[in-house]
Amino acid sequence: MDKKQPLEKTKSKFLSQDKKSLIIGSIIATIIATTPYLFYLYESVPNEKVWNTFLFTYHSGFYENAQTSIWVLATKVIPLLLLIIWFFTCRHWWFHALLVPIVMYSYQISSTISSDLLYIDSNQLMYLIPIMAIIVPSIYLIRARIFNSINDANKSLEDLEEEFKMSPKSFWDKIKQYF
Repeated sequence: MDKKQPLEKTKSKFLSQDKKSLIIGSIIATIIATTPYLFYLYESVPNEKVWNTFLFTYHSGFYENAQTSIWVLATKVIPLLLLIIWFFTCRHWWFHALLVPIVMYSYQISSTISSDLLYIDSNQLMYLIPIMAIIVPSIYLIRARIFNSINDANKSLEDLEEEFKMSPKSFWDKIKQYF
């Protein structure tokens, strides 16, 4: 009897983790599947300079109409959303490289929202250089470590990549790993 009780607790623990994983996976899959619809929501925005809703009033500055402003914003937000999902679900050793386009799109969104800028995508490389100066060498060092291990051992590239995979237990563990 004593042996069955821990086994049942372990089994119920795995079932609850599988259920939680299924729910989170379903939410992520739904978000990814709805991104084309989210992108085309800009078509429901009026083609006018001022957009009045019951929640807010939006005054288009540089773009002269609200629909164009929202379209430009959607072209930045949707890829950023997909990159963030990819970053938090990727288990490969190179996933930190995704931070470069994430920062780039974040900068573009802040530039788009800022009403006094004339050129949205200008000078973004200047802001990306410090981030790239940290991420690119660290990815290269991880890559060099993998290939040194390949030369020193009889492991395949897949085995070594499996060693470098990050596998936190929960979403918050994944976030805590970066801070």
